[in-house]
Amino acid sequence: MRDIVFLIIAALLEVGGDALVRWGLKGGRILGFVLGAVTLFTYAVFVNTPKWDFGRLLGIYIAIFFVVSQVLSIVVFNETIRFPTLIAGVLIVSGGIILTIC
Repeated sequence: MRDIVFLIIAALLEVGGDALVRWGLKGGRILGFVLGAVTLFTYAVFVNTPKWDFGRLLGIYIAIFFVVSQVLSIVVFNETIRFPTLIAGVLIVSGGIILTIC
């Protein structure tokens, strides 16, 4: 369970860093670039520090990353999830569940 929490934090850092860079690009804000770079660097250190089965946990991470990124796109960027994205998400999350329980 500790690893899952760790991966959720990593996904929040990665998605948040990407969102900050996007904010910088859309508004020409240098602050978005700086904060995005720091956040993405923190994510990289955070996700690469633990000694874990990289292939298995990265598969789980992809599912977590997908969910976090979709929630952020809805809440922060006011985007809607299209049907193909929803179907792909079901497959991605299903794969993450299989990797978690097997």
